[in-house]
Amino acid sequence: MSDTFNIYCDESCHLEGDAQAVMVLGAVWCPAETTREAAQRIREIKKEHGLSPAFETKWSKVSPGKEDFYRALLDYFFDDGDLHFRALIVPDKSKLQHEVFDQTHDSWYYKMYFDMLKVLLSPHAEYRIYLDIKDTRSADKIRKLHDVLCNNMYDFDHKIITRVQTVRSHEVEQIQLADLLIGAVGYANRRLTSSSAKCSLVERMQKRSGYSLQKTTLLKEEKVNLFRWQAQEAQA
Repeated sequence: MSDTFNIYCDESCHLEGDAQAVMVLGAVWCPAETTREAAQRIREIKKEHGLSPAFETKWSKVSPGKEDFYRALLDYFFDDGDLHFRALIVPDKSKLQHEVFDQTHDSWYYKMYFDMLKVLLSPHAEYRIYLDIKDTRSADKIRKLHDVLCNNMYDFDHKIITRVQTVRSHEVEQIQLADLLIGAVGYANRRLTSSSAKCSLVERMQKRSGYSLQKTTLLKEEKVNLFRWQAQEAQA
C-alpha cells in the first residue's frame, strides 16, 4: 500500500449568519490507489437500486423511497476497510466571539479545517485534499487553506500536502459520501426527527460505528473519528 492518501472534504452550515447553530466539517479519506475501486463500487450500488450511475448522492435527497439505497451506501462505507471518516462538530455557532479573539469568521473557518484534518496528517506520507466547490471565492479559500495546512506542518515546499483543490461534487463519489456522513452527524447533533428515513440512517450509523455521533471519539479512532469543538469563553 502506498503512502499517498486522498482526502475528500465537505461541510454543512459553515456560513456566518445562516441561522443554523450546528456546523459540521468532515472528510472521507482513503489510500490514493483505492480511489477508483471505491468510486466504481458506489456507482454499482446506485445501479443496483435503480438509480443512474450519475445520480448525485446528497443528504438533502434522503427520502423514504431512497432509504434502501442510502442504507446500502452507508453499509458499504463501514464494510470497506480502506474508507475512513473524520468530522469536526461545532455545536453552537452563536457562541462564537470573533471580535474578542481578534479573528474573522473566515480565519476561524481555516482554523477549524486544520483542526479537522490535522489528526489525519503524517509527515511521512503524501496527501491530496479535495473540497466541493461552493462559490466564486473558492479558489482564494483553497489557496489560503493549503498555505495554512502546510505552514502548520512545516511543509513549506508542499511535499506533504501536495494538492488542495476544488472539485464538482456530482463528479466525485467520495465527496458525495462525505456529504451523506456529514449530514447524518449534523442531523444527530441538531436532534431532528422530522424525517423517518434520515432518523433510520442516523440510527444505522450509530449502530455500525458504536458512537452516538454527538461526542468526541478517541483520537486514534480510524473509522468514524469525531471531534466536538467548544467555543472558548472570553476572559472577564
